[in-house]
Amino acid sequence: MRLLHQDRKTGEIKFQVDNMDDLWHLYNIIELGDLVLASTYRREEQKSDKVRNERGEKKRVFLGIRVEKMEFHEFDSRLRITGVIEQGPQDLGAHHTFNVEEGEVLTVVKLHWKDSTLDRIKRALEDSKRPTIVFVSIENDEATIAVMRQYGMQNLATICGPSGGKMYEQKTDDDFYLEIIEKVGQLVTAGVPLIVLGPGFAKETLLALGKQKAPEAFRNVHVYHTGQAGMAGVHELMKRGMGADILEGSRVAEETNLVEKVLEEIAKDGPVAYGPREVEEAVRSGAVETLLVLDPLLREKDLEALMNAVESSRGRVMVVSEHHEAGRKLEALGGMAALLRFRLQR
Repeated sequence: MRLLHQDRKTGEIKFQVDNMDDLWHLYNIIELGDLVLASTYRREEQKSDKVRNERGEKKRVFLGIRVEKMEFHEFDSRLRITGVIEQGPQDLGAHHTFNVEEGEVLTVVKLHWKDSTLDRIKRALEDSKRPTIVFVSIENDEATIAVMRQYGMQNLATICGPSGGKMYEQKTDDDFYLEIIEKVGQLVTAGVPLIVLGPGFAKETLLALGKQKAPEAFRNVHVYHTGQAGMAGVHELMKRGMGADILEGSRVAEETNLVEKVLEEIAKDGPVAYGPREVEEAVRSGAVETLLVLDPLLREKDLEALMNAVESSRGRVMVVSEHHEAGRKLEALGGMAALLRFRLQR
């Protein structure tokens, strides 16, 4: 994400969307009631002598809409923003939807920018400089290829081997590994680490063939043994801290480690609070060292005062994405948890 312009007097910030991670950040930055301005296509109604209007061609126009609804489409790599047209050459008061994709520019205007929102923008700008990590989680007859995004882990593909069923009967072992290598070659660019993991010897076979067939893609490769393959193996790798030197600094790894720490403290009745009621009590007591909040709660509730109170008492606030395993675990705890400096009396 790139910040192209900021005007504190008018409350507007202009963004350049560089990748899908930026769409996720914008989904959490933009709120209902904000004014969003962007270039878009809209059909121009053309009146005729007939009773009904003829539909004109779609033309590129610059519109400003007051946001009423948003949808983040992970698999389509786009953000849909729907609202009422307030600025533009036509159809004021009508509804319109921006389909924001990679490479586009839009301006967000707010009456008040929350500190937590400005912190997210700062994080988005910093995270955009970090390389994506590509994972291949493999066993003898199946491989899962995933990519670490800033908002969570994205499962891109599952490739089946020779014993994967009737439709794969004609596939050989070489075909299986070459298909994986081809996909990896499309994803791994300079500076992007590749992690190969799994329970058996298939990962070593892939490594040897990969270095032979696609040496550039396998130049920065790291191999780890896990008890499981698939996405379960990727989550196991992160939970156990394996490959911490590679994952260090990644947002998902940091969120995962903190949520696991919360679960550990709960299991041993340590200094921890979870659920909105307990956490609010801990904040009032000045006991919170690290506050974890699930992303959707920030869109549903005004938690600014709670978060400011934590930071005022020298605590830390971590917003956790709902799009990976750690987020789902935090959701089960009520969407909010806190690591404490001392235990509360219950």
